[in-house]
Amino acid sequence: MKVAIMQPYFFPYIGYFQLLNEVDTFVIYDDIEYTKKGWINRNRLQLNGKEFMFTLPLKKASDYLPVNQRELANSWVKDKNKLLNKISSTYQNAPYFETVWPLVVNIFNCTHINLFDFIFNSITELTKWFNIQTNLVVSSSLKYNSELKAHDKVINLCQALNTIEYINPIGGLELYNKQDFINNDLKLTFINPILKSYSQSATPFLSHLSILDVIMYNSHEEVKRIINEDFELL
Repeated sequence: MKVAIMQPYFFPYIGYFQLLNEVDTFVIYDDIEYTKKGWINRNRLQLNGKEFMFTLPLKKASDYLPVNQRELANSWVKDKNKLLNKISSTYQNAPYFETVWPLVVNIFNCTHINLFDFIFNSITELTKWFNIQTNLVVSSSLKYNSELKAHDKVINLCQALNTIEYINPIGGLELYNKQDFINNDLKLTFINPILKSYSQSATPFLSHLSILDVIMYNSHEEVKRIINEDFELL
């Protein structure tokens, strides 16, 4: 069995779904500390051809609370409509807007106020959209030592799942040593997305944007092909 472990991200870039699709079980952390400068509740789109950062507003709380104890701000209903209007005005002329828009509205209209539940729902809906059959698992449902750090934590989670191979994004090349995993009877593989440009309104091309941008400008079949093919395993 192949396993990947990631933080929850709202409308992440396509590499997230390439990794999700490549494994049998995809673990999403819900019991990790929320980080303000991370990508858990924010991402990048294009607005009028330029990069635009959007954020899910959160209620004020301790910086040390885990993701599954954070909540969306009371202003979210109003902020949601403003954000949807921005997305609509930006992408209404994109070739696949009419097909994708109902999915976007459905995700934004999720009634969960818990941050993790809201994002987990969005990942689940997108996984269905791409017809990805990977098993999604929430980290707190597993019996593992959440106090561990770095590769020790990853290895412990893999052992809890009785897996034989762990696949990590290419950024982990500087963090993880394959021998550490071999010593624990695990194979460590890295996935490297091959991100090609596509026709979008931005000039020059903006790469690594939210999956929203990708599905607005590419057919459902083409996005599925990218997810299945445009990467290398190292």
